[in-house]
Amino acid sequence: MSDEVLERLRALVRAEGGLLAQQLAPGDLDGDGDGDGDGDGERANPPFSPSAALAQAPRTGANQAEYELLVEAIYEGYLLHYGRPRVLASAEEDLSLLVGDRLYALGLARLVALGDTLAVTELADTITLCALAQGAGDAQLAQAVWAAGTRAVGWGPSESHRRAKELVLAGSPDAADAMRTSATAIPQRD
Repeated sequence: MSDEVLERLRALVRAEGGLLAQQLAPGDLDGDGDGDGDGDGERANPPFSPSAALAQAPRTGANQAEYELLVEAIYEGYLLHYGRPRVLASAEEDLSLLVGDRLYALGLARLVALGDTLAVTELADTITLCALAQGAGDAQLAQAVWAAGTRAVGWGPSESHRRAKELVLAGSPDAADAMRTSATAIPQRD
């Protein structure tokens, strides 16, 4: 993950002020110096980073830095709901949910300001499908949805991605494989 993008996210949260800024976590939550929050000090499997997944994406163009920031804001909101956030922390579960919702809104509003309604749709779908996967207790499916959704933001959706989303909605056992395939394939305009 790009520490630089996460530092920009910290600066954005500080600039927002108020309750959001009050939830900023110390720089390194686990004290092992690697900033990944796992306490083991190793990086054999680096954590997922939506901003890294957008590297060289043709749809982000001259706005790549903005896309990186807004997708990390939305992902941080997701982590406040379902995982271990990297930039924000709250001792209260209800407050974490509210702060997560605020980050979803902040990132999506920045996308709207860019005029990228396709990316707004893809990330809104990603948030919804991840909630369904998490509700079903399938964190691996949720991670595959995030990877595929980020890919669709950067490269555009494809028919295979649309089909993978349908499989998630249907609760299909094939959904995770379809999402993983969608996340790694360069979409063909079909």
